[in-house]
Amino acid sequence: MSNLKVAIIGAGGHAQGHFAMIKNEPEMDLVAVADIDESRLAHTSDEHGVTALFTDYREMLEKTALDVVYVETFPGPLTDIVVDCLEAGLHTSVEKPPGVTSDDTRRMLEAERKSSAKAIVSLNRRYFPTVLAIKNLLNEHGGPVHVAATYNKPQASERIREVGHFISLDAIHHVDLLRWLAGDVAEVYAEAWSAPTHPSEMRHNAVLKFTSGCGGVMMSHYAVGYRIQRFEAHAEDFSAYVDMTRGQNAEIYIEGEPFPQDGLDLDAVGGPDFNETRHFVECIRNDTTPWSTLEDAVKTMRLCEAIETGHKGPLPA
Repeated sequence: MSNLKVAIIGAGGHAQGHFAMIKNEPEMDLVAVADIDESRLAHTSDEHGVTALFTDYREMLEKTALDVVYVETFPGPLTDIVVDCLEAGLHTSVEKPPGVTSDDTRRMLEAERKSSAKAIVSLNRRYFPTVLAIKNLLNEHGGPVHVAATYNKPQASERIREVGHFISLDAIHHVDLLRWLAGDVAEVYAEAWSAPTHPSEMRHNAVLKFTSGCGGVMMSHYAVGYRIQRFEAHAEDFSAYVDMTRGQNAEIYIEGEPFPQDGLDLDAVGGPDFNETRHFVECIRNDTTPWSTLEDAVKTMRLCEAIETGHKGPLPA
């Protein structure tokens, strides 16, 4: 079976991790890159040895034989590009967030439903081996009873500030992580306010009630001291506290005793190098459904929007 021919649209910062995963994926060959910035294209050619370079992604889709496209643009133009790729019958990896609003995500979902191709949303916390192993332990102990996440930064990027969706565009990774661990959300009780001394920076706290009966908390504050990304998850006689600020450093307890992080069964979840690209290849080869679909991403985007607007009550449909 021949390797999958892959292209990337958008060669900026978000694409760099995907370049690395594709390079390390034995069943993928990167054959083309499109970006409106010619200097980035030149750098991509030097760095990754790609010679099929395009400033117009539509020209690339017309002229290049492809199987898979990674769309790594900012969320504004992303929706139209993803729709074009799916309409061309190309399996498509969608950068987070999947559009600016949940309506954008729904539009991409409708295109996927009409296509022969699959789409995966790059909500990559779902694919971290440590997270997957902890999720297995949660389920072995009867399922989560409480989950919480913290996503703080000194300040948002200018692009996020311009669009204004701090949760959907930035903290979405940890909102989605809570859903990945605990399932669908039934109710949201959120507060949203701007930082008094930094009016353009937002702060959010949300109490979540999951359909499973699990409780949750999501906190995301800007104009604070440092960039911090942490989560915790608890089941009966089980607790995990994970700092994801740099790497994945887990503090785990089972029945009141410390459990070493190196005791996590990573082989059972694909090994220490498992990632979303490996999973996507498996889905394409075996005709199975990705874990982070556009359909499920609609639910994450709706939850982000509820937190952003300070919603209180049942999660709107």
